[in-house]
Amino acid sequence: MFASPRRSASAFASPAFASSYRNLELESSVAQADPHRLIEMLFDGAAAAIAQARHALREGRVPAKGEATGRAVRILDEGLKASLDPRGGELAANLKSLYEYMAQRLLQANLSNDDGKYDEVGRMLEQLRDAWKRIGSQVRAASPAPAAALAPA
Repeated sequence: MFASPRRSASAFASPAFASSYRNLELESSVAQADPHRLIEMLFDGAAAAIAQARHALREGRVPAKGEATGRAVRILDEGLKASLDPRGGELAANLKSLYEYMAQRLLQANLSNDDGKYDEVGRMLEQLRDAWKRIGSQVRAASPAPAAALAPA
């Protein structure tokens, strides 16, 4: 009537369970994140996807390389580029052009199996993420404490 403990334990170790757990963890992180942290999460996701594509390239796993590259391109296009505020003027326009360039380079890297192009985009993304993190630290330090933190206990 009941599954053996061994079978039940193996269900928790299955890739499907691990994927569901990661998705739930990600959803929780997104729900609790401030807008600055959400952009940081997009940078992290794109960097992870590029690392996965490079790993798949080294191992000759073409479908995995294509999937990871596609994920990175979608994060650049549908996440980072889409989040730009057009009122940001020249900076927003420059970032939009940079994200488009990076997406193009990733597609070229995928088609030509060129690790150097993956590396180029990965390094650019890392620099952007580091700058974004420094800005976030400064913004958090400069912002006033939430009202709830100021209320007497």
